Amino acid sequence: MKKIYSLILTISISVSAFTQINADYGIMGGVTSYLGDINPGRLFYSPSPAGGIFYRYNFHPRQSLRADLIFGGLAANDLDFKNSFQRTRAASFSGTVGELALQFEFNFLPYSTQGKKWNYTPYVATGAGVAFVNTSASAFTPVIPFSVGFKVNIHKNLGLEAEYGFRKTFYDNFDGLKDLTEPSPHALLHNNDWYSYAGIAFTWKFFNKLAGCPAFTDVDEQKKH
Repeated sequence: MKKIYSLILTISISVSAFTQINADYGIMGGVTSYLGDINPGRLFYSPSPAGGIFYRYNFHPRQSLRADLIFGGLAANDLDFKNSFQRTRAASFSGTVGELALQFEFNFLPYSTQGKKWNYTPYVATGAGVAFVNTSASAFTPVIPFSVGFKVNIHKNLGLEAEYGFRKTFYDNFDGLKDLTEPSPHALLHNNDWYSYAGIAFTWKFFNKLAGCPAFTDVDEQKKH
């Protein structure tokens, strides 16, 4: 039995080490912005502070899965716009949004946090998640994130990333103006409200002393490219 327990323990440690060597951890900060009935199309309108954390599993130098948790603010005011319809309506709101999402990332160039210094790649990401909105009302809504970004290694197993993305929601009451859009022009994104996130992130990978081990093909394949 002791041999069996030892074998199970060895396998568990090996699996854990393999998982960790392919994993990135990150902390991010930036801004969130609202798009909807009050702001039908102005990018980076009324940006509010945002931040979050994420875990990324790299199963290929070009492909990975990322789970992230983001929290930020949202605000808008009709009086920020010049058209007479909005200035007469004079609606406004402020609040927060929290997001938990899983995204698939595709790197345009082979990339690993354990690659050589100044390795870089642009990337795109999309997936699915859920957001908790607390503005004019409180509600949970599914979200579909769409993001573009850029990654670069800055030192050993440390990386720096910049990202911008939209979140499509299935909720039309961020602003308390459900379907109360001006007849013409229509909102750029139509009925459901959206929000965006823009920011930078620092990433790191543990167990970098294991880099170069033949078992970890994500690093070896990166070096070959």
